[in-house]
Amino acid sequence: MPSAPAALLFLGGLCLSQSTGTQQQTLSKPVIWAKPSFMIPKGHPAVIWCQGPHQAVEYQLLFEGGLSALDRPKSPGSVNRAKFSVQAMSSNTAGQYQCLYRSGERWSQPSDPLDLVVTGLYDTPALSVQPRPEVTSGENVTFSCRLETATSMFFLLKEGRSSRPQHGYGTMQAEFPMGPVTRAHGGTYRCFGSYNKHAWSFPSEPVKLLVKGGGEDTTFAPTEHTSYPDGWDPYMLTVDTRIQKEPDLWDHTGQNLLRMGIAFLVLVALVGLLIEDCLHRKRRQDRTHGASSRGCRRRPRTQSPLEK
Repeated sequence: MPSAPAALLFLGGLCLSQSTGTQQQTLSKPVIWAKPSFMIPKGHPAVIWCQGPHQAVEYQLLFEGGLSALDRPKSPGSVNRAKFSVQAMSSNTAGQYQCLYRSGERWSQPSDPLDLVVTGLYDTPALSVQPRPEVTSGENVTFSCRLETATSMFFLLKEGRSSRPQHGYGTMQAEFPMGPVTRAHGGTYRCFGSYNKHAWSFPSEPVKLLVKGGGEDTTFAPTEHTSYPDGWDPYMLTVDTRIQKEPDLWDHTGQNLLRMGIAFLVLVALVGLLIEDCLHRKRRQDRTHGASSRGCRRRPRTQSPLEK
């Protein structure tokens, strides 16, 4: 059976291992988003924000997997985000962005990807809806997006939507079936043609869908957001890029401190037991040595009768 110090040593090591492993996992991913939107007209400026904890001392912006820019907060601890500016949007600056931050000597994992799109590169597509723009709740409709310049991908967006755009494929035209529709499907739609997912055409003219009858369904209800520079309000990308509150991102700190405190107490107890065990062994060795010394002493010599 292992001794008490050995058992405590194993327990302390296990506790420290768990605490260290948990501490290494506390650097949550940062949050990345773009203003005024993930869609920027060609030549217009944009701002990419990266949010981390207040302990972050450096931020990195990645573009298509490679380092694009660095930012070090001038007053670490007072701000928890970094700002990266795009002076003029173009096909060279459109693409997939990620960011990460450094706290102490450790770097976080990259954020979820942000696909930044440039618009206004090609011809203007034409959008229509069948069977008609005014329908009754429960009917099916189909949006058709057509671009005279041959392309391979199309996107349909509803103004104010908080979900991702629908995408379709076709050489010159793509169809987007929808239904049975509810009143929440009503609204203003536009479409884009694209040769890749980051370079889009000019937006089509708006098409308004009016749905009559039926109850109010808020599943696809519009959300309020910042206005788009040219007067059109495409949805803000809020599904993957919502700003999270810092306590939600860093709620493991208290648990880590508790684990480290427990590990420290275990180590203190371990050291105390080791010292006590050492003193006990020394006292036992002293008693054994003392008894051996007394047993080995020579007895006083007595004279024999012949020596008298």
